[in-house]
Amino acid sequence: MLDESPSPLFTNDNPQDDIQQIALTQIAEVMQIEQQLYPEWDELSIEDRTIMVQGEVDHVLTVEGHLNQASESAYDRLDSLLKVHQMTPLFREKFVDGKQKHVIHILDGRLKTPSTPSPIPNIVLLCLTIASLLYIGTITAIGEIGLSDPAFALTLKQNIFSELWRGLPYAISLLLILGSHEMAHWLMMRKYQVVASLPYFIPSFTYGLFGTFGAIIITKGAIRNRKVLFDIGVSGPLAGLVFIIPILVIGLATSPVIEVSGGLVEGNSVLYAVTKIVMFGEFLPNGTSDVILNQLAKAGWTGLFVTALNLIPLGQLDGGHILYSLWGEKARRFYLPLLGILVLLTLFVYSLWALWFMMLLVLGKVYAAPLDDITPLDPTRQKLAIAMLIICGLIFIPAPITTPDGSGGLIAGLLVMLIWQGLRGVFSRRM
Repeated sequence: MLDESPSPLFTNDNPQDDIQQIALTQIAEVMQIEQQLYPEWDELSIEDRTIMVQGEVDHVLTVEGHLNQASESAYDRLDSLLKVHQMTPLFREKFVDGKQKHVIHILDGRLKTPSTPSPIPNIVLLCLTIASLLYIGTITAIGEIGLSDPAFALTLKQNIFSELWRGLPYAISLLLILGSHEMAHWLMMRKYQVVASLPYFIPSFTYGLFGTFGAIIITKGAIRNRKVLFDIGVSGPLAGLVFIIPILVIGLATSPVIEVSGGLVEGNSVLYAVTKIVMFGEFLPNGTSDVILNQLAKAGWTGLFVTALNLIPLGQLDGGHILYSLWGEKARRFYLPLLGILVLLTLFVYSLWALWFMMLLVLGKVYAAPLDDITPLDPTRQKLAIAMLIICGLIFIPAPITTPDGSGGLIAGLLVMLIWQGLRGVFSRRM
């Protein structure tokens, strides 16, 4: 339990011998202190505990009150004052009866800077991913050839490992999309001096899939404030979209439209469906015909799908970074509603969403809270954050695999859009 009863702010007659008194003296420079709090370890947020464990520091003091200056300048000033005494501040906020309170945690020690991991595993995984992308690209190329020359396609399939060069368009396109996404994150972290690994690309040689499960970057350094968190989170999707859109458009323009009578096809997002309507003059698939994706179009569709998954506003996903940087602790309100949407999608649209649900059930609750969790985004970043959440809705594919009549994807898309609009109305009134 938090003991919020008034207590003496100074506990030792000699300020130099009392670490709490030193900290309180410095805090008084930026905050009107109202009371000292005494949270137990398990009452601190999991994000704060993670910062302390990774940074190898201990929690020594928590106070509540109101900052007497702008939060960003207050953090910079307090951090510089405490740096001399080898302490680190955390800025947090809470709401009591609708009123904002500022909370400052003081950590004994400066956060340790983690060492940069060895790049060897990254290089090995990248090489394996290139091989898997070439394999899937070659399968796609052979499928294209099979439309006009089935016998030649069968011969190529029997000697597929000598024909992997045919998968270069797919491999290069998807590496551009995923590589630009991850490197944008990495470069932004370098800009803000946040220690992070190089991208770990995850290969997949499973027939019929994408050739990769995407890539991840392991962040080990602390993030200073919400602006930095937002810039890191938004940089990847924006960089990826720069390549996704032209690759998708060129791919669709060079892909054939043929009659289809059965089988499974890629699902539609709002953006993907509109793009096909603009390019082909009708919604595809229309029940009798559909566009058969070539390597570029498949890479563009895959890029949209992966980017949409990353933009889901939960936890450590890019969308989670964006939402948390926009609304702070209020972002947690979306956890259960978004999991509810995944349950609906699993039950009524596409059963494999159950895997994503189980992953986010655990990982979706933990956000990348910055050291200064009070300073809000500036208006420009706020508008871009909202735009990216809208883009998530536009490129999200409710039914990644659907039937040629397209009804599953269209109905699912309308369902998600209606639920999302309802949630936006509810939370906009509360916020």
